[in-house]
Amino acid sequence: MSSSTAILLTLIFYKIILIFIGFWANRRTKNTSDYFLGGGKLGPWVAALSASASSSSAWTLLGVSGAAYLWGLPALWLFPATLSGFMINWIYIAPRLSEYGRNINALTLTDVLATGHNGESIRIIRWIASSIILFCFIFYIASQFDAAGQSFQSTFGIQKNSSILLGAGIILIYTLLGGFWAVSVTDTLQGIMMALSAIILPLVAIMHVGFENLLIHLSNQSLFLSPAGSGGIVVLGFILGTMGIGIGYPGQPHVVNRFLAIKPGPSIKEGKLIAIVWALIIYPGMILLGWAGRLLIDVHKNEQILIEMSNYLLPPVISGIVLAAVLSAIMSTADSQLLVAASSISHDLKHKNKDFSLLQTRISVALICVFAVLMALFIDKSIYSRVLFAFSAMGSAFGPLLIGRINGHIDSKYAISAMLIGFIGTLIFYYSDIKPEGNPFERILPFVISSLIVYSGMKKG
Repeated sequence: MSSSTAILLTLIFYKIILIFIGFWANRRTKNTSDYFLGGGKLGPWVAALSASASSSSAWTLLGVSGAAYLWGLPALWLFPATLSGFMINWIYIAPRLSEYGRNINALTLTDVLATGHNGESIRIIRWIASSIILFCFIFYIASQFDAAGQSFQSTFGIQKNSSILLGAGIILIYTLLGGFWAVSVTDTLQGIMMALSAIILPLVAIMHVGFENLLIHLSNQSLFLSPAGSGGIVVLGFILGTMGIGIGYPGQPHVVNRFLAIKPGPSIKEGKLIAIVWALIIYPGMILLGWAGRLLIDVHKNEQILIEMSNYLLPPVISGIVLAAVLSAIMSTADSQLLVAASSISHDLKHKNKDFSLLQTRISVALICVFAVLMALFIDKSIYSRVLFAFSAMGSAFGPLLIGRINGHIDSKYAISAMLIGFIGTLIFYYSDIKPEGNPFERILPFVISSLIVYSGMKKG
């Protein structure tokens, strides 16, 4: 059996499973609360693995491995950056947000951010938060579709645009059918497959390269020089910018909504352990794979190193299974973002006296999917930069406010200012010509300013 045939058969089988999960979840989805939050009944394994897979996606599989291939040793800074984000979320945010969310019956992150305000302030906060989520998630979802297109094109030789449409269509089907339940269960499967890929491929790659040869190669580089070989203030900016990725995790709506959905008590402690162990597997695995790839093959585009290494290293059938798993994970990670973006329209923006039906909610999902597909088709950007922009923008807009919100009351003017400045600051630096290595201005400065505003607006009692 050829590699392409194995990939295709495995992929078809897996997609059939996803669609069946969608039909199963549809039977458990009776109202918008079930559709957006699964009734708050997630167990630790589903919560931890679905949150992890949602936060990582194509950026981890293709972006991190591609960065390690391109940068070499300095890519090691990506590991403490991402691990710190997982630890912040699961050790500090999860137990507090789970309890807080249940006390106020929150379905979304926006519900949490708007709590404690009244009158016009609530409406403004909801509109601003929802607008930021929609804007950023169009970027985010488009990068997932783009990754799927690249992967299909590289593996099957299928035209990239056709691949994007195929992947988006499958994601749309099961998300429309099953909502949060379907998304969480499928993301759990994807998280498992991502972990297996992050174990198998790096091990095989290191066996081919030789661990000693890899160490010799890496020893020729310095951890305290930027990928371009600069030192001093430049490398400091690179390290700070890279480490700044971690502070964005508390502000990700598609991740923290798992904390609103998880069962209280022991489930959070178990989920914390599962999520951190998963991160300890995934990120070092992708970094090692990129490093080994530097010694084995040349690729035209660095973000294709995982796909090319799989084809190069593994027997056809095993390569097909691994690649199918990776492709499925890439294609299906957009489901969480689609669901959260739809909730911004059908829940967060609705009038307090108006209820949105499941049909209207599903129409919102479909429309957002269409916009993301159009961006993936017509706007060419790297997966790494596009995801990190959206990640940083939401992290700066929502992270400081969420931390402040679960610790006390915040004056409305300060809450609104923190969100706007966090988002607009990131947007300005993303589109400006000020692009030092590591993008420290984009990933740190807006977050710091937003945090200072939140702290200034904190009320006692």
